Amino acid sequence: MCLVVVALAAHPHYPLVVAANRDEFHARAALPAHWGERSPYAGTLAGRDTVAGGTWMGVRRDGRWALVTNVRDGHRNDSEAPSRGELVPAVLNAPSAPSLALATFMRQADRYNGYNLLAGDADSATWISNRAPEAQPLAQGIHGLSNARLDTPWPKLTRTKAAVSAWVTRGDDDLSPLFDALANRICAPDEELPATGVPLEWERLLSAPFIVSEDYGTRCSTVLAITRNGDARFVERSFDLRGNATGEVEFQFGTRRGRAR
Repeated sequence: MCLVVVALAAHPHYPLVVAANRDEFHARAALPAHWGERSPYAGTLAGRDTVAGGTWMGVRRDGRWALVTNVRDGHRNDSEAPSRGELVPAVLNAPSAPSLALATFMRQADRYNGYNLLAGDADSATWISNRAPEAQPLAQGIHGLSNARLDTPWPKLTRTKAAVSAWVTRGDDDLSPLFDALANRICAPDEELPATGVPLEWERLLSAPFIVSEDYGTRCSTVLAITRNGDARFVERSFDLRGNATGEVEFQFGTRRGRAR
């Protein structure tokens, strides 16, 4: 993922809402979200990067979820480093709670290029990064993550968090406004752009919540919402290089029935 907003214990009906965009090169093949049948994706709902075998976001039937974003750093990148997409199934399959599982990855963080890893369940969430010294539990409220540290106020993140916050305040059950927020294609003015070591034209392109270009752009938008009764709804919309929708998958399942003991 490259843009994520999490509403934790903030909505009157959904204790957890995750709204996210995945940005990637269009030439990199991937499969839409589906229930896996084999390790390490057995019992996991996730899309799949068919190049390296990892995923950007996944959720188990018991409501445990995890996602990863890259840290944008134009000065530090190891082409031989392992795929960061392997971190998501590793956290989902760990025998310990998400917060404890994340702590184990801090010990091997230097193996990977810069990443943010966010994981939790319907009641809690924790963030780690190999560009930060320690794990951070998320407080109740609205949080955002892009290609920098948690809640770094990049324009795209500030804009999307505000839209999600307004939706939460209305107590709206309809998830469509979340997809509207993720679909915002307006780039930030140059004076608001971060300086991450990539060329200015890339900073401009990447500043929109929804990115459209022939080579690189928003490949899918995903919303995960879990009700107080433990009913989960997962919706993913896929897009082509022009930003046109090419498909949608939706899954509903009861997390309490699937909760591991």
